[in-house]
Amino acid sequence: MTHGGRELGLGLQTDKAPGEYGPLAQLAEHAGFDVVTTFNDLWFQPALPALLEVARTTTRVRIGPSCLNPFTVHPVEIAGQIAALDAASNGRAFLGLARGTWLEPLGLDQSDPVTAIRETWEIVCRLLAGDGSGFTGRRFSLPQGQRLRFPVLRDEVPLLVGTWAPRLSAFAGEEAQELKVGGSANPDVVPVMRERIGNPDVRIVLGAVTVVDEDGRRARKIARREVAMYLAVVAELDPTVSLDPELIARIRALVAGGDDEGAGALISDDVLDRFAFAGSPEQIVAHVEAAFDAGAGRVDFGTPHGAPELRGVELLCAEVLPRLRSAVTAD
Repeated sequence: MTHGGRELGLGLQTDKAPGEYGPLAQLAEHAGFDVVTTFNDLWFQPALPALLEVARTTTRVRIGPSCLNPFTVHPVEIAGQIAALDAASNGRAFLGLARGTWLEPLGLDQSDPVTAIRETWEIVCRLLAGDGSGFTGRRFSLPQGQRLRFPVLRDEVPLLVGTWAPRLSAFAGEEAQELKVGGSANPDVVPVMRERIGNPDVRIVLGAVTVVDEDGRRARKIARREVAMYLAVVAELDPTVSLDPELIARIRALVAGGDDEGAGALISDDVLDRFAFAGSPEQIVAHVEAAFDAGAGRVDFGTPHGAPELRGVELLCAEVLPRLRSAVTAD
């Protein structure tokens, strides 16, 4: 659906059975989506198996993980995974890198994430290019003479950086083609991130919980429940949103106690619209148009899409994307 640089992506959580990713990706590609991405959240399936299924069942959409992190997957393994995905998709892969979320219980050293991600990208680039000269960094190193021991289709792939942070955004401005603001549906954050990136050529991607239903109120009730678990993390990262710390604490406590419904009930309409695309097809279209008007280059519709998910993806394909295409064409 690329018109005037505006793109749409479908983001899939890796909680499905083998064989379920391909049909969803085919629906998205046939409708005109530009990207199909899978998440790499801790305790869910790794991104790669689902992406390989998407690669086998599509021919046009760009595909990649949003995002891998160098703390649970070593940069050499990241390079191997993205090279394998690029070959399987005939050159349609991109690599998403981020510091990762919810990793604290693992006791990993996540200090200085900018250095870790910068060095990861350096190692990935060298391995894809067949550069055997070696690399010694502060966090990661690549032994001299070592290369990937299988055919590599392309000697470089596009980079997407997932972050809200100023320093990592500046790195994206230097090295990436895209920056994804994960967990945000907030048009107001786009100019803030543009300033942090410092490079007008880097596409800003907003990606968030998405629930679409003919019954807009039902969609928004479901979305409140889904957003609650993310809100405690993301709300504090958005410099354009100021939420009562007591409210965040109550939401966090209810989520920790397993009461997602109760936590969601505390989320106002205004707050929901900052952190989710939720409602009827018409409401989703208006929200996405506002994001594009603010300068976003792509919107990724994230899980769970609808209840059931297949119905939500069908509505995105049949009711949302055609309306957005018509609006952009009319411009």
